[in-house]
Amino acid sequence: MSCLSGSRLIVLVIGKGAREHALAWKLSQAPSVRHVFVYPGNAGTQDGLANVSNLALAGFTENPVNQATDYEQVAQTAKALNVGLTVIGPDDAVVDGVEEHFRHVAIPCFAPSKAAAELEASKVFAKAFMNKHNIPTAAHRSFNDVEDAIAYVKHVDHRIVIKADGLAAGKGVVLPETTAEALVELRGILQDDKFGAAGSSVVIEEYMEGDEISLLTFSDGATFKSLPPGQDHKRIGEGNTGPNTGGMGVYSPVPFVTCSTLDQIDRDIIGPTFAGLRAEGRPFVGLLFTGIMITPTGPKVIEYNVRFGDPETQSSMMLLSDDTDLAAVLLSCTTKTLDQVRLVTRPGFACNVVVASGGYPGPYAIGKEITIAPHPKDVMIFNAGTKKDDSDGTLRTAGGRVLSIAAFGPTLREAVDKAYRGVQSVHFDGMVFRKDIASQGLRSL
Repeated sequence: MSCLSGSRLIVLVIGKGAREHALAWKLSQAPSVRHVFVYPGNAGTQDGLANVSNLALAGFTENPVNQATDYEQVAQTAKALNVGLTVIGPDDAVVDGVEEHFRHVAIPCFAPSKAAAELEASKVFAKAFMNKHNIPTAAHRSFNDVEDAIAYVKHVDHRIVIKADGLAAGKGVVLPETTAEALVELRGILQDDKFGAAGSSVVIEEYMEGDEISLLTFSDGATFKSLPPGQDHKRIGEGNTGPNTGGMGVYSPVPFVTCSTLDQIDRDIIGPTFAGLRAEGRPFVGLLFTGIMITPTGPKVIEYNVRFGDPETQSSMMLLSDDTDLAAVLLSCTTKTLDQVRLVTRPGFACNVVVASGGYPGPYAIGKEITIAPHPKDVMIFNAGTKKDDSDGTLRTAGGRVLSIAAFGPTLREAVDKAYRGVQSVHFDGMVFRKDIASQGLRSL
């Protein structure tokens, strides 16, 4: 088979965050995998794992301006290297339809089509899709005119959430406390281009009370299989205070989510989502990340993402059993044979704590030296915003979210304690992290 080299698979992971480091780490353990390339990767994928390396291309920039042209070059290079599976991590690459470049050179790609990816590309589209297919979500209205949006907000009698239509690096959701604050935010988004083109339209929806969970679901277009649900912590501060971030930590599974609730989610949300996409001629192949609120009247969709979540992926990779060949699972989705592979998690819990640069999600400094001391077994330190100093090889900060400290334990308490011991083993000036990851889960036990 063309996708194999020495009867084992060569895999390419696209991205440079902790999510991609975690995927590369788990893929490298798969019996079916010979080597994992990561593009562009980070300091963690640069070295430290025997059969993982960053893919280097002459003249190729780390942050390409013309993605269509650049990813065509990556696909051609992957073909020359006999890559048999590409896995796309970042939301913008998935939404921009990068998977097409790999399909054009006959490399299976674990990512949805651009048409299916509209579920994340446009919240306006996603809400209309949910209405059309009777998928439960918050009551909402969509606007592209600032004055119309302001007039609507002035007359609602409930708390609202404002969401930019397009991709905004996980920061396009605003939860105003007052009407006055909501009006300021609407002017900032629709009038002052706070989120650029992503804010050309907004969804204004009713604030939902309940417990938020994240569900990662593999799909081959017909069959779907989900990982245990996780609970993300999006705000920068303890007690869910401060601005939204890309995610400051997560734990999984969520002990207060029952099997009957998960069955209801499959029946009312996940199944109808994939069926609706098939009915619209855009079958979903890849991973669907569904943000769900468990409300007093049942589970409702908060949002869809069409790729692996970050930080959810890091904890999910810690949960996967040795009986699960991750590469085989991903490849089976591209060949519509997901029903023929095993997706098994080990009994226990995982916790992931994100360590960020001081100032994040606002302005922050980079270039801070990172030191890492020995840390407990069953703890992985996944790199995100990191870079090796070219002059002396020193590990330095290069982003807002710098490291993900992920741990596994037979109980949630043990997983959380291990993760925080892992956090204590790393240091850089100004580092920040939340000290209450999994607190709700621990209280529920």
